[in-house]
Amino acid sequence: MLRRLTARIFWLCSRWTLRTHPAPTQPTVLIGAPHTSNWDFVLMLGIAWRLGVHVRWLGKKSLFHGWRGPVMRALGGIPVDRDDPGRVVGDVVAQVRQGEVFGLVVTPDGTRRGHTHWKSGFYRIARETGMPVTLGYVDRTTMTCGLGPTIELTGDIPADMDRIRAFYADKAGLRPAHRVEPRLREEG
Repeated sequence: MLRRLTARIFWLCSRWTLRTHPAPTQPTVLIGAPHTSNWDFVLMLGIAWRLGVHVRWLGKKSLFHGWRGPVMRALGGIPVDRDDPGRVVGDVVAQVRQGEVFGLVVTPDGTRRGHTHWKSGFYRIARETGMPVTLGYVDRTTMTCGLGPTIELTGDIPADMDRIRAFYADKAGLRPAHRVEPRLREEG
């Protein structure tokens, strides 16, 4: 209740407009892109809380040190050890198989800059769990953000990524120069 009230006040005061498809009613991998600023986190919480979506999100383990740890976990954070990133896929798959229902927010373009490809963890998690992928977005050019369509991945990586690229083609994050084209290394 408090989260929804906070989100309502945020959207009333914000320069951003929430334009969204309905929230998914089943567990989903929720892509957050383009991820070009730390402010994307605030917008993600505003979207999730306004739509009543229980979210979990992946973050580098350094975000969970000290006093921030309990806060980040309360906000849905799952720490990721960058020295063993493959382990997180297995951990998340185990949580889904245990029946936990949540929208897993993943920022596949990584840490806001310096990458040439998206990370494929979101794709592997979705395929291994059978979860669909919901395309969340931030678009500075229109000052809008929200959830786009929810799609089922087919296993044909280039075809699936073509659909994802088409959705994000006209989206620019808060810092457009840091945007990474939605492309996986596995596409060749």
